[in-house]
Amino acid sequence: MRIAVPDLISNSYFPALAAVELGCMRDEGVEATVELLFPVDAAYRGLAAGEVDVVAGSAHSALAAFPDWQGVKLLCAQVQGMYWFLIMRADLEPRRNDLSIVRGRRIGAAPWVDMGLRQLLADAGIDLGEVDIAPVPGAAGAGTNFGLTAARALADGAIDGFWANGMGAEVALRSGVGGLVLDVRRGDGPDGCFDYTFASLAATDDFIARDPDRARALVRGVRRAHALLREDPDRATAVGERLFPPEQASLIAELVRRDLPCYDTVIPDRAIAGMNRFARERGLLTHDCSYEQIVATAIERR
Repeated sequence: MRIAVPDLISNSYFPALAAVELGCMRDEGVEATVELLFPVDAAYRGLAAGEVDVVAGSAHSALAAFPDWQGVKLLCAQVQGMYWFLIMRADLEPRRNDLSIVRGRRIGAAPWVDMGLRQLLADAGIDLGEVDIAPVPGAAGAGTNFGLTAARALADGAIDGFWANGMGAEVALRSGVGGLVLDVRRGDGPDGCFDYTFASLAATDDFIARDPDRARALVRGVRRAHALLREDPDRATAVGERLFPPEQASLIAELVRRDLPCYDTVIPDRAIAGMNRFARERGLLTHDCSYEQIVATAIERR
């Protein structure tokens, strides 16, 4: 089984990586590999084309390849809540939760990830015409690890800030080139932004109908990984040492430790309602889709 992730050197989709690398999927009878396929809309197009079996990515981005949720379902959450960070250049003297800093600035964000920032700024009353949100220079191609690319671009002065994963944020913060403005999972941002999207596992309706037992096994594999990482977050380091450069391997256990309160495979009604609203506001949906249209309820329950 081929599992596509749109960002590999990251904590964003680490439960899926850990489920494979720690043997959780194998213990559930699933032989799986993980491959990087950036950006996330390309990963979902690969799913639609049958080139990969599962996407471990942002839930809302399934709409890039499956309009109105036709032909795809979310199997489970990997982690609850929108998981990207807003980092701005340190010399701009950013302050936590002060979004006025983005006016007149260039913010790097990946395709489809940028929608989360655009909606957050709109909900916070920021005129999007005052902000240049664009791809990060050099972030192109299937092998891109976006967070690290964004951190390098910030250090090089190519952008004023970025909206990306926790690994990219941590690298920028520890190096001193960036300051933290938003960490949505820990209460920053306007009301409701936590529920714009979340990290999920998604598969096609055909796959779920054809092999529901393997679909359930995938969810159990992620749950096993959650349990192992809760028991000992330092297990993440061994996974990182196999997949990440040394610096990022040394950071991943701490990032996982911070994320543990959000480790839960259940997709609550609140998350689907929030994602529906976000998708309508971003022009991805014209109407709310039901929980049953979006989530494989025979596989995962509220």
